[in-house]
Amino acid sequence: EESLQMWDLNKRLEAYLARVKFLEEENEVLKAEIRSAKGSSGSSPAGEPWRAKYEEELRALRDELDLLFKEKCTAELDRDNLSEEVEQVRSRCRKEQAAREEAKKQLSLGRKELEEERRAQIWLKERAAQLEKEVGTLLEVHEEEKAELEQEVADFSQSLESFPCAPVAFQPLEVEDYSKRLSEIWRGAVETYKTEVSQLEGSLCQAKENLWRVVEDNQQSQLQLQRLEKELEGLKVKKEMLEENLGRRWQEQRGEAEKFQLAAEALEQEKQSLRLQIAQVLEDRQQLMHLKMSLSLEVATYR
Repeated sequence: EESLQMWDLNKRLEAYLARVKFLEEENEVLKAEIRSAKGSSGSSPAGEPWRAKYEEELRALRDELDLLFKEKCTAELDRDNLSEEVEQVRSRCRKEQAAREEAKKQLSLGRKELEEERRAQIWLKERAAQLEKEVGTLLEVHEEEKAELEQEVADFSQSLESFPCAPVAFQPLEVEDYSKRLSEIWRGAVETYKTEVSQLEGSLCQAKENLWRVVEDNQQSQLQLQRLEKELEGLKVKKEMLEENLGRRWQEQRGEAEKFQLAAEALEQEKQSLRLQIAQVLEDRQQLMHLKMSLSLEVATYR
């Protein structure tokens, strides 16, 4: 029974020794890797270990993250400022549109007034021509009646001269007075028509002045409308440029944020993987120490 136990212990010792040899070889390999890692980190100018190097890189990346966050805040402020500028441009465009509509209304009113003045001018011209024709007709009728009256007076005078004596009731002076009064009446009528014609001419001149004033106002309104249209086109171009700049900045900021997010995720994954490797190495060393202690105890027990 004791020989069987001894044989079993020998078999277990042989297995433990093989396991210890394998673990020592693996430990030597790990030591060599750690030594090479320390040597590569020690060959740097700072002479820091690899963990300090990774922490330094992580710190640099955090600083870069802060810088990118600041740039992001600055870009957001610029975006807000650009939004305010765009809103101001839109409000100005609305004001310019309202001013242009008002100018169009004034222009349409001016055109209506111009048409009314033209119609009034045409009516005044026709009325003046009609009055001139009436005055000419009245003058011709007056001249004809005057000539007929003079002819009748002359014929009547000749017929009176043929009689030996004129009747007592006939007075040539009354005929002359009647002729003079008739001439004065016609002359007054002519003067009245001339006065009306002069008044119509004055009204026509006033209408012409009003027409020229309306034409000048119309030209000024057109010039103002053209200037407002040019300003509106300039504001539209500026608005498009601002929107393009805003969109480009937003895309650049979004791309930088995505790149930064990917870099941060990659660093975090690398950090986690390094932690897992370190934890695995420490766990393997701890297991190795436990195994060595158990083997030492078993060897001591065996001895």
